[in-house]
Amino acid sequence: MARLDVAQHMSLCRHYVRELRRSVLIGTPEAQSKRSSAILENIGDLEPRTAGPSMYATEKEKNQDAQMSAFLREDQSHDSPQSASAPVRPSPQFSNSHEVTTESNSPAHTVARQDIRASAEKILYTFLLPGAEREITLPDSITAEVTTAIEEYGRDDPEVFDVAKDYVFQAMERDAFPGFLRMKALGNLIPPTLIMRLILGLIAMFAALWAAFVLIFLDYSRATRCWLILPFTVGVYFLASYQYSLDPIMALVGYSEYTPFNFSRIREPYVRKLIAKRAIMVLAVTVLIDAALCVLFILVPGKRL
Repeated sequence: MARLDVAQHMSLCRHYVRELRRSVLIGTPEAQSKRSSAILENIGDLEPRTAGPSMYATEKEKNQDAQMSAFLREDQSHDSPQSASAPVRPSPQFSNSHEVTTESNSPAHTVARQDIRASAEKILYTFLLPGAEREITLPDSITAEVTTAIEEYGRDDPEVFDVAKDYVFQAMERDAFPGFLRMKALGNLIPPTLIMRLILGLIAMFAALWAAFVLIFLDYSRATRCWLILPFTVGVYFLASYQYSLDPIMALVGYSEYTPFNFSRIREPYVRKLIAKRAIMVLAVTVLIDAALCVLFILVPGKRL
C-alpha cells in the first residue's frame, strides 16, 4: 500500500507540473516566476510511467525527476507565506478518487498545489511516523529525515521519499521476494498444508515401518508384504511434498493452492513450466526412495521370532 501511495504522489506531482508547463507554454509568465518558468521548460515532456525505485530509473528519468522536485521546491517557497496561514485542503478531485487523470489536454490546473501537500502528509502520517495506522519499520535516521523535510521545511516533492522508497524496495528484494518466489514460483502449497502433510507423512512412514517389521518377523510371504507399497508411497509422497513445498501431481495438471483446500489454475506460462519441471524432479525422487524402501522390506528374507 505504501508503494501505491508513493506512486500516486509521484503521479500527482507529474500531472501538476505537466499542466503547469502547458499553461506556461500557452501563456506569458509573470516576471517573478521566470526562474520557475525556465525550470519548467528544461524539464521537457513528462510522459506517464510506472513509479519505482530511483536506482532503476534511466538517466533521463532521474534528471526529469530531479528538475521536477527542484521546481516544486521553488514553487513551494513562493507559496509558503500563503500556505502557512491557510489549512491544507485537497481539491474535490483528489479527495474523491484514487487515480489522477493524466491525459487531459486542458491547460487548467486540475491538480491543486494543496493536493500534493496533502498527499505527502498522508504518506507521512499513515506509514512513516511511529504508531501510524500502517506503520512501516524504517531506520530512525530515515524516518527523522523525511519527517523534518515535510514538517519543518515544508517539502512535498517526490525526492523527499526516495531514500525511504529505496530502503523498502531493497528490504523486499532481499527478504520478502525470495520467500515469495519459493512459495509461488517454485512451489504450489501453503504453510498450513505443508504442516499437515508433514504430520500425515510421518504417521504413514511410522505405520509402514511398523507393519514391515511385523510382517518380516512373523515370516509373512513376499506377496503379502507387497501391501507395504501403499503406506510407504503415501509417506514418501507427503514428506517429499513438505520438503519441496510442492505437490507434483497437482503441479503437473497446472494448479496451485492459495488458501487452504482452495486450488486455482496457474495462469503464468513460465511459472507453470517451471513448476512442472520441478514436479517431475520431485516425482523422480519420490519414486526412487519409495522403490528402495519397498524392495528392501519386501525382498528381505522373513524370520519368525
